[in-house]
Amino acid sequence: MLGPVTTGRPTRARTHRRPRSRTIGLLVALVALAVVVGVALVVVPLLRPVGPRPLFQMPVTCGETWQLSTYPGHDDYDVDLFPIEGEAWGRPVLASYDGTVTVAGINGSLGGRTPENPEGPRGRGGGYWVKIDHGGKWETQYLHMLEPPLVKVGQQVAQGDQIGRLGSTGNSGAPHLHYEQRRGWDKVETYFDGTASGITTDEREQTLRRVSNNCGPV
Repeated sequence: MLGPVTTGRPTRARTHRRPRSRTIGLLVALVALAVVVGVALVVVPLLRPVGPRPLFQMPVTCGETWQLSTYPGHDDYDVDLFPIEGEAWGRPVLASYDGTVTVAGINGSLGGRTPENPEGPRGRGGGYWVKIDHGGKWETQYLHMLEPPLVKVGQQVAQGDQIGRLGSTGNSGAPHLHYEQRRGWDKVETYFDGTASGITTDEREQTLRRVSNNCGPV
């Protein structure tokens, strides 16, 4: 009588796959939770109401008179600031109001315009720049600075603190400060010392003068 017939192949022990399935399910749940938390961190602040407009001051030295201007194609509400007297290169750029630095670096490319070579090649974008969050969904931006900003991301600044020096990096034709005020996602008309600047559209060239009252912390 023949004994049991085998194929010569060792039989494999049955493996239980439930633990592996549970691990995969747990990982999927954790990833989903992380996505939900990430979306909430972005969306929830946007749903909060806008706070009152801070008492912004001009981002330049107290008592100085500066030219505020715009031109066709500049974009609505953008303001370029030029000093009326003295050398423009290297002038202090000041925080318009108390806040937290959220960006301090390079926007686009720097180009090659410097005090030693003012007609050098233009760069792209805003060059050296800074963004400050003032709370209540209000923000200011400062572009085309001469050198790396004097502040870092996460740093708290007070109104009147120097954040950089005026220059012509990025897509800039001459040393000046490109400045913006934003409310949530929207760029809005700049106000200085509680008064509207009057620059609202880029459909025509505009030039006016204002005296800075950025004389120290609020």
